[in-house]
Amino acid sequence: MSREDTIMAIDPEQDAIDALLELPEDQPIILMNLLRFNEGGEKTYEEYVRHCKVHGPRFGVEFVYLGKGGHVMVAEDGQSWDAVWIVRYPNSKQFFALLHDADFKSGFHLRGDSLQEAVLQVTTPWDI
Repeated sequence: MSREDTIMAIDPEQDAIDALLELPEDQPIILMNLLRFNEGGEKTYEEYVRHCKVHGPRFGVEFVYLGKGGHVMVAEDGQSWDAVWIVRYPNSKQFFALLHDADFKSGFHLRGDSLQEAVLQVTTPWDI
């Protein structure tokens, strides 16, 4: 079976959502998004980013970094990504509030329309 014949993940499973809900309410979360676009999906994702930048700040969202994938230094075949987006939320409550906001949801389809595959990884501060 080729990569194109395989259904790729772009949305979280319920157990991942449940784990996020268990984080302390006052703990910031930083989401690392690794993105692989469909054919022509980069332009659609640009629309999604603009949509997020309109609605995210109402929920305390900070857009930390958005960059296009470049030269791969260390990775197995197929592990390169078209883009990386790092987004900080004040806490999981605000993350879910944004996802349930009617105005935000009106453009959320742009994300799914643009992606072939994605990794959405929750990170939390690591104080060393």
